[in-house]
This record gives sequence, structure tokens and C-alpha cells, in this order.
Amino acid sequence: MSKQSWKGSTLLNPEPPVLVSCGSLEKPNLITIGWTGTICTQPSMVSISVRPERYSYNLIKESGEFAINLPTESLVRAVDWCGVRSGREQDKFEAMGLHAAPGSVLTGCPILEESPLSLECRVTQVIPLGSHDLFLAEVAACDVDEALLDETGKLCLSRAKLIVYSHGEYLALGRRLGKFGFSVRKKKKRG
Repeated sequence: MSKQSWKGSTLLNPEPPVLVSCGSLEKPNLITIGWTGTICTQPSMVSISVRPERYSYNLIKESGEFAINLPTESLVRAVDWCGVRSGREQDKFEAMGLHAAPGSVLTGCPILEESPLSLECRVTQVIPLGSHDLFLAEVAACDVDEALLDETGKLCLSRAKLIVYSHGEYLALGRRLGKFGFSVRKKKKRG
């Protein structure tokens, strides 16, 4: 295998494009965020990176709350559109035919009703980094569509038909290649 050396870049791909809802229930907004991640288990914490000039930046900074809404294949058009349009000029919920609902814990923060899984987040710290500021947030609640649960109550996220973003393209998630720990699990003996 031959490799070329490129200058430093943000080629950590694929990544989940998420629809972050913010603002108020009376005037909700959506922003597509490609740079988000899990940063801690206890307490449950996530991060999003937002450019300070984006309309949503001040909405999040002033309220100290936002929701990460995981998008599905059926929301891919909204993901793209909300990433190239500004909430300063348009009501993104209305334009995309989407609906804001109150969170289960952060009831003043809108969640996206059409998303099967929403993480209600409370900002704990904002770190200026350069082109983007990093918002660290504690997850106050996860709102999960009951259709994603099996008969025992186990979350079956594969039912959601989530999408990823990779180097300019939106992709559907594919087939399962393994389950956590499969590489070290002992095989059952056949009798």
C-alpha cells in the first residue's frame, strides 16, 4: 500500500451529521452539525462545534441548551438544507415541514419530533478553538421512539435507518459486521 502525505485536515470520516435544535418552542431553529461526539460516560456528555457567526451559536450560548437529533434516511434532505440555509432568514422547521416539541426534561428547549432519538443537552463549557467553538454539554435526557425498542425494551438503533456523512456525501448505514466484543468472545462448543 502506498500513501501520500497531505497537510493536516479534518478527514475523520464518516461522521454523524446531526440536526441540532435550539432556541425556544415559540421560535425554534435547526442547524446541521457535522462535528459532534461523545466525550464522557459518567456524567453522560457530548460536544458540538459551531462557528461563532452562525445564527444558532448565540441561541445556544444564551439559553445554555440544545438538542442533538439523530437524522434518518427520510430526513437527509432536511439535514442538507438546514446546513446551507440560515435561521436568520427562514424558519427551518416550517420550510422543511418539521415539528418542534418540548424536551422531556429541558422543556423549554425544542427537540425534533421527526427524529427517532433526541439528546437533550445542557451546556457546561464553551471553548474557543479557532474557526469553531466547542460546546461541551451534559446529556439531561434521551428521548427515544418506542418503535426502536424490542419486546424486552432493548434499543435497536438499526431500526432507525440512520445516516452518516463522508467527504461530501450522505450515506445510509450498511450491514452489521460484528457486535462489541465479538473478537474476544469464546465460541460455544457444539455437542
